[in-house]
Amino acid sequence: MVKLVNPVVDIDSLKKLALIGAMKKPIKLSSHDFSKFIDSSPQTASRRLQTLEQEGMISRTIVSDGQWTTISKKGVDLLKKEYNDYQKIFTQKRDCIELVGTLFTGLGEGQYYIAQGGYSDQFNEKLGFVPFPGTLNLRLNEQSTVLRRKFEEHKGIEINGFKSENRTFGGGKCFPSKIEDIDCAVIVPDRTHYPVDILEILSPKNLREGLNINDGAEINITVIL
Repeated sequence: MVKLVNPVVDIDSLKKLALIGAMKKPIKLSSHDFSKFIDSSPQTASRRLQTLEQEGMISRTIVSDGQWTTISKKGVDLLKKEYNDYQKIFTQKRDCIELVGTLFTGLGEGQYYIAQGGYSDQFNEKLGFVPFPGTLNLRLNEQSTVLRRKFEEHKGIEINGFKSENRTFGGGKCFPSKIEDIDCAVIVPDRTHYPVDILEILSPKNLREGLNINDGAEINITVIL
């Protein structure tokens, strides 16, 4: 015995009916009227309405100059499920990790590199801000050092290397981040020997002053992968 497959409900036509008010109350329309909403012929519109009625998605009362059409509870439930599915798609949480580190003063190299036009122009274009000269440096605790390795699994925002004045500057990648309510970004150089327990942070403002912090302060940062 052949097993019949349930037909796919014409959800697009059902949504069109909902958009013109058939979910709230019966609406009067002809197949010709409905064909304009679904951009098809009146014959196709008539078949779609008949099919939706057969599937229990709508109820119809035929009159001399058209039909009173309303979406049934079954049809409303299907539209709600569709709505919930789209909510899940568009409100998925981004993959984030929480890192903790201790603030320390670096060697001052960050200020030199960030000042290079080949970098600052890319930061402005790709991150949406020109970084404050220098980076905020964190030495991650043991657990965060392990989590920091997740950077290697994600592409991030690519920062391209370049040549300037006969010198080559390497590339890297950035990850948008937040410290408290301040937007910033973690920069990860391509250098293979770069310490995995060190985090360099870019920001459009002076984070030390903005957060009123000094060396030795424990900082929590949320990194969006």
